[in-house]
Amino acid sequence: MKKQTSSIFLILFLLSLTTFAQKMASPPAKAEGTIDGVGVKIDYHQPAAKGRKIMGGLVPFGEVWRTGANATTTIEFAADAKVEGKAVAKGKYGLYTIPGESEWTIIINKGIKWGAYDYTDKDDVIRVKVKAAKAAAFVESFTIAIDGSNIVLSWENTSVSFKVAKG
Repeated sequence: MKKQTSSIFLILFLLSLTTFAQKMASPPAKAEGTIDGVGVKIDYHQPAAKGRKIMGGLVPFGEVWRTGANATTTIEFAADAKVEGKAVAKGKYGLYTIPGESEWTIIINKGIKWGAYDYTDKDDVIRVKVKAAKAAAFVESFTIAIDGSNIVLSWENTSVSFKVAKG
């Protein structure tokens, strides 16, 4: 009887975890593809605007952002790559950004921890600046996509992209 009760408890616990994951406010997402022969995989969480001011509001300008919600967004290169012309060795990294009104800093960092709380620039592999643009249409949930040779970050009325090439 004890074994049966334990098994039922375990099943209920696992079902509750599945239900919780399905109802997350910022669900997990992936962007995967090949750019210039380099496999790229990005794991992130998608927060939603929900009527809030995002850029310059919920996501302040001039501060390091974990580039998504929950856990640190990760970017993995299956081979040596270049991001906006700067070399990045094959591997998995944290993807951070510093949003600005007209320009963003894209940060590839060795640190992969929960959020940006333990971020340190000592672990930065590279930093590059890119222009921010107005999104073609309103983007409710934060989205990362691979579009040709670019990785595109879009949310609310903002779109930012950075170029990736073979290292």
